[in-house]
Amino acid sequence: MDDLARYALYFTPAPSSALAAFGDAILGAGPAPGPDALRAILAANTAEPRVYGFHATLKAPMRLAPDATEADLLHAAAALAAHRSPLPVGPLRVAALGDFMALVPEAPPPSLGLFAAECVCALDPLRAPLTPSERARRHPERLDPRGRALLERWGYPHVFETFRFHMTLTGRLAPEERATALPLLAEAAADLPDLVIDAVSVVVQDGTAPFRLLRRLPFSP
Repeated sequence: MDDLARYALYFTPAPSSALAAFGDAILGAGPAPGPDALRAILAANTAEPRVYGFHATLKAPMRLAPDATEADLLHAAAALAAHRSPLPVGPLRVAALGDFMALVPEAPPPSLGLFAAECVCALDPLRAPLTPSERARRHPERLDPRGRALLERWGYPHVFETFRFHMTLTGRLAPEERATALPLLAEAAADLPDLVIDAVSVVVQDGTAPFRLLRRLPFSP
């Protein structure tokens, strides 16, 4: 991979699952759900999340340190998945997170945050330091002192106590679009099964191309 490649650790649903089919439909890889009003909103507002794919972030996108390799990253991710039991998360609901829509757990268990923290810590030794442009992209001027400290230490501000598990469904929506989309997306997601985290996925982005899956690593208790 070249120096522009970025890697991340995601949760992605099993390809044959109902959750994966829902994400594909929302982000344009399958027939869009719901009435015309929802399909129009999704058609106009999913270009950005489509680049990242349907996922929940466990370790935010990062470049590899000069002495780290893709094989090192895959080995570290495999170690996270080895001898680990599936993590029950429970029902999901659609929520507005700021100006975008996402699937979030109704009642995230403490073990979910602990697992995400473990992922951050396990892979951070492989991360290259932030460049000035990467730091600026996170808008440190908008962060509180704790957020800036997390950004500097871990390369991303939304970790540990600021982590919130979510699976993005849209880009930024205007208030009227959010008001329309929320109940329609909630109806489309009403029959999704309870979430169980049963794998981690290593993904890579080459330059500005969409992220692509390198390997999905099922837990092996």
